[in-house]
Parts: sequence; structure tokens; C-alpha cells
Amino acid sequence: MARAFDLPRELASARWKVKVRDKERTEPPHVSVLRGTQCWRWGLRERAFLDSEPSPADLPKNLVQHLENIHDEMCAAWNDMYPHNPVTSKDDEDE
Repeated sequence: MARAFDLPRELASARWKVKVRDKERTEPPHVSVLRGTQCWRWGLRERAFLDSEPSPADLPKNLVQHLENIHDEMCAAWNDMYPHNPVTSKDDEDE
């Protein structure tokens, strides 16, 4: 089941959503930032957008800042849903 994250009221009322979606176990760890039919993928390892389209410049700056603020919560949700593809691997932790 997908995991949605709470957003500040002004973002939620503008129809923004942030989720770890179902059936993405083989993709790089990320959250989906959604508005209407558009979807941006925010990489949890990279802390950056994974795709150039739609343009990440279209997102409000306070939404991007919120992604940074809840990074640990999003990583924990991804790891719970996809333990075989964690955000950080054992190899990453040893460095």
C-alpha cells in the first residue's frame, strides 16, 4: 500500500501530494511528487530530481524544502516498503 506524507496546508490545498508508491521495488529509491496527472521523482539517495521532465523548476521552493525536511521519514517509509532495495546499503554505510 502506498505511503503518503503530510504537507503544509498551503501545499496540500494546492493539490500537491508526496508518496512512496506501490510496485516500485526495482526502481531507485524515490518519492513521487504529484499534482494532477504530473509526477516528479525525488531521489532519496541523490536528494535531487531523477528526471528532467516535467521540469523540477515547476515545483514551489517551499515544497522542495519540505522534501529535505522530511527526508528521514521518507527514507524510513521506503525502507519499510522495499527492504531489499534500501535507501542506504551496507556498503554505503561503511564508507
